[in-house]
Amino acid sequence: MIILKSAEEIQTMRRAGRVVAQAHALVRELVKPGITTWDLDRAVEEFLMKQNAVPAFKGYHGYPASICASVNEVVVHGIPSREVVLEEGSIVSIDIGAFVDGFCGDSAWTYPVGNVAPEVQRLLTATEEALFLGIDEARVGNRLSDISHAVQKHVEEQGFSVVRDYVGHGIGREMHEAPQIPNFGPPGRGPRLKSGMTLAIEPMVNVGGYHVEVLTDNWTVVTRDKCWSAHFEHTVAVTDEGPVILTVL
Repeated sequence: MIILKSAEEIQTMRRAGRVVAQAHALVRELVKPGITTWDLDRAVEEFLMKQNAVPAFKGYHGYPASICASVNEVVVHGIPSREVVLEEGSIVSIDIGAFVDGFCGDSAWTYPVGNVAPEVQRLLTATEEALFLGIDEARVGNRLSDISHAVQKHVEEQGFSVVRDYVGHGIGREMHEAPQIPNFGPPGRGPRLKSGMTLAIEPMVNVGGYHVEVLTDNWTVVTRDKCWSAHFEHTVAVTDEGPVILTVL
């Protein structure tokens, strides 16, 4: 069941989203060659606690950390580690979720580590553009798959592929609510979008093929062909005035 949010509930989600955006601003300053993904996790968890926010990921189905930190060919759900040191020219996708006053904000961003190759920058740009094209379709009266189609169309026009096995989702009092939001498919399908829907839209885009596999830790998702992957996500409210991004400063 898709749960519509009141204006007051969306304002609470906006507060949660702002905290998540502030955490990303912190990460953006910290990402550089030599830092570990464990360092990033510690910094974000400490920041969230100071904001009286509850990390949404820690303990979720046993997940051991407060952020997901996915490097290079890792698509999503990379577990922070003291052993994973960021290197010049790499990329790292940082996914952050937080609860504030009972509602969740969720956002992911892929950061370059120092200077990256032109093809890698093209991947980042195309994925971020696809996110905003998808968000632009989150309008009252559109169909859910209009979001999916906008993402896929742009990604494939840029010569990349969209991950099929992992999708965006509704969000609110729970981090994962209905509906699921694939990043591929024809337009004009699925439920009509209504004011009060709150959605986590999150393209995951690969340089190579879209096939992925899960490592033996049962969390880390990597591309099967070991090509690099990017992940961008915002929490968005569907309103009568158009889509409103909640995970911004």
